[in-house]
Amino acid sequence: QAQLVESGGGSVRTGGSLRLSCRVPFNMFSNYTVGWFRQAPGKERQFVAAITWKDERAYYLDSVKDRFTIARDSAENTVWLQMNSLEADDTGVYFCAAHPLAHVPLVDSRQWPYWGQGTQVTVSL
Repeated sequence: QAQLVESGGGSVRTGGSLRLSCRVPFNMFSNYTVGWFRQAPGKERQFVAAITWKDERAYYLDSVKDRFTIARDSAENTVWLQMNSLEADDTGVYFCAAHPLAHVPLVDSRQWPYWGQGTQVTVSL
């Protein structure tokens, strides 16, 4: 069951930018983590970035840390992922996910209970 809603995907050329948004409807947790995962065809779902809601601690996959920025907008209950200098390897379906705790296993997507339906990001050469 989709519990978060992503938007902002699309097709860009190498070097372009996209901004993904995730609407987070939760109001029952004092602190939680919101993250982004991506999955390319035939590949495992891969952790990209995450942010803790209360403390705004950000975590990134090493290959994106100088190009992507994750942030939250508490007024809009939204987490966004600004993706710059996109590369072909960034192509995939990007999923927003949430975990009710601040300290979570980042890389294991099976430990994240709340998910959106995904938004496609395609980076062309």
